[in-house]
Amino acid sequence: MRNILICALFFVVFTTSCAAQSIDSVKNANTDSLARWYSGTPIPKQKFKATAFIAPVVLMGYGFAAVYDHGALKQLDESTRAELQEDHPLFAAHVDDYLQFAPAAAVYALNLSGIKGKHNLFDASMLYVTSAAIMGVSTHFVKRGIGRERPDGSGFNSFPSGHTASAFMAAEFLHQEYKDVNPWIGYAGYFVATATGTLRMYNNKHWFSDVVAGAGFGIASTKISYLVYPYIKSLFTNKKGGNFTFMPFYQQGSTGLMFSGRF
Repeated sequence: MRNILICALFFVVFTTSCAAQSIDSVKNANTDSLARWYSGTPIPKQKFKATAFIAPVVLMGYGFAAVYDHGALKQLDESTRAELQEDHPLFAAHVDDYLQFAPAAAVYALNLSGIKGKHNLFDASMLYVTSAAIMGVSTHFVKRGIGRERPDGSGFNSFPSGHTASAFMAAEFLHQEYKDVNPWIGYAGYFVATATGTLRMYNNKHWFSDVVAGAGFGIASTKISYLVYPYIKSLFTNKKGGNFTFMPFYQQGSTGLMFSGRF
């Protein structure tokens, strides 16, 4: 498992590094640094496409089916847990607490290195926050409503896996921002998200179906945020645009972010 984690982290670093070296726009990164941070122009609204939600709906559907199933799906959960615990009965690692954020961190690392994604950093941050809010609220109420016991008996909030949902939410966020720049970057994010879900099972905190459903919740949350955020931003930006400024500053030994606007 340690080798898997090392490979996951190496894959993200290697992929993002290769992408950084292959994009010519880096040469002009310093000339549009402000644009990377914020642009007051509205974001084009995306059309809802049912096909984009097939995968997450299937993943969530499998998870819900497994919760109430007493046959093959339940046996798969139990056999998967038994096999993992038999091979690694004393396994305990908390790297999944941090690994879940790696794909999102890659978005900021790429932007700050001059590799622009689909949106500037302000809009990308708001999209991530919106995704996290949707994911957090949805998984919280489902956890409370289902009340599934964790494999290790430590609680009754096993379904779905929040760590896995967070990881796949971040992976989809990375994919959405850089799929038109370099598709391999998105694949790296999903690789790390899968490693996060696997660790949750090795740590005996979730059943297999918890992890599968968590992946669905995470992907769906990000896809929904990319549909609703343009409408949210339009509430704070008039037709002329450019009323707000968001940028970093450095003054008298202190650094921070400055947000100003006209209301």
